[in-house]
Amino acid sequence: VQLQASGGGLAQPGGSLKLSCAASGSSLRLMFMDWYRQAPGKQRELVATITSSGSTNYADSVKGRFTVSRENAKNTVYLQMNSLKPEDTAVYYCNANVLMADDTIVALASGGTQVTVSS
Repeated sequence: VQLQASGGGLAQPGGSLKLSCAASGSSLRLMFMDWYRQAPGKQRELVATITSSGSTNYADSVKGRFTVSRENAKNTVYLQMNSLKPEDTAVYYCNANVLMADDTIVALASGGTQVTVSS
């Protein structure tokens, strides 16, 4: 089972990007998931979380601009990022707790996807 983050790229200030975090494998279900980011020279920052029931939480720095959602049929979670600012520039990662077919829960972490906001 692997977790892969994708969708990063270059955006202008005020622009949008949509990140995806997908779990590969069969007979699994994503449970709690979160998005983190790390900018050069800064500590890792929790950006957003989403529970298995769809409850969400956001860092104050992204509230009103970012939206986390999930598509259970595809074992995928999304991070829609609008009104991007240069300070959103960072490598973005996702973490997930995954319920396996044998009822064990595995914690997974993805590789990063670079988001750069610049004019």
